[in-house]
Amino acid sequence: MPLNDPVIAEQTPAADFTIAQKWKRYTEDEHDIWNTLYAQQIDVLKGRAVPEFYDGLAALDLNVGGIPDLAKLNPKLEALTGWEVVMVPHLVPDDVFFDHLANRRFPAGRFIRGRDQMDYLEEPDVFHDIFGHVPLLAQPVFADYMQAYGQGGLRALRHDCLKNLARLYWYTVEFGLMKTKDGMKIYGAGIVSSRIESVFAVDDPSPNRLHFNLERVMHTDYRIDDFQQVYFAIESFEELFDATQQDFGPLYEKMSQDKHIHPIVDILPSDKIYTRGSQAYANNGGRLQSHKR
Repeated sequence: MPLNDPVIAEQTPAADFTIAQKWKRYTEDEHDIWNTLYAQQIDVLKGRAVPEFYDGLAALDLNVGGIPDLAKLNPKLEALTGWEVVMVPHLVPDDVFFDHLANRRFPAGRFIRGRDQMDYLEEPDVFHDIFGHVPLLAQPVFADYMQAYGQGGLRALRHDCLKNLARLYWYTVEFGLMKTKDGMKIYGAGIVSSRIESVFAVDDPSPNRLHFNLERVMHTDYRIDDFQQVYFAIESFEELFDATQQDFGPLYEKMSQDKHIHPIVDILPSDKIYTRGSQAYANNGGRLQSHKR
């Protein structure tokens, strides 16, 4: 939580960790930071993001300027898919997060990054959460997938398979790609909201790009401090949703006994390969210190 945000500091979260947005308390500079980030990302995402992302921006009027007011955003989102955005002061406990998703509530951080963090920050802010995640929540199939994920998360907690499910979220919701007739496109919020990774994820020859497979993804480690060395691509949101329409109980039972994790750079004989990456970026030690996301 940013200690210098008085609006957050003065609020006591509810039992579900939600707080009021208090939109009128955002400063002119904070709105300007949003507008700068928005313009930057819209420019870099040209030809790289899935069409559904732009459809969501337009349907929810996220392109009108300034940090969105949930009092205006939520009625539009609820009318489209029954979802709403709720504000939280910081990252919430896993069970709380899953419960929000299972009930079609997306928790978003209230604060916005400072000007010294325009390219990268560790904790998701209101720009990452609303610009990155919310447009696709206006897409019915993806919205259903997110609810199914939340429901699966509550069950994963009981089976000690949270790490497996976290990998699914990471490689789809945050860093997912889609193979389309027009080439590889971005839909993951972690990429969509990152100026540099938006280019790296689809244009750079370094990472592997493989076809999405549920169990494969749930057994594959990931990077939290640098660009990904592997991305998994779906061919449609229907494919992603269908993958969750199974009884996860037997899958969790299997995974609770099989703790094997595939190394990030591995390509398995069963993988469908879109790009066999050079791994040049990783082999050169990465460059986050001078080239942050």
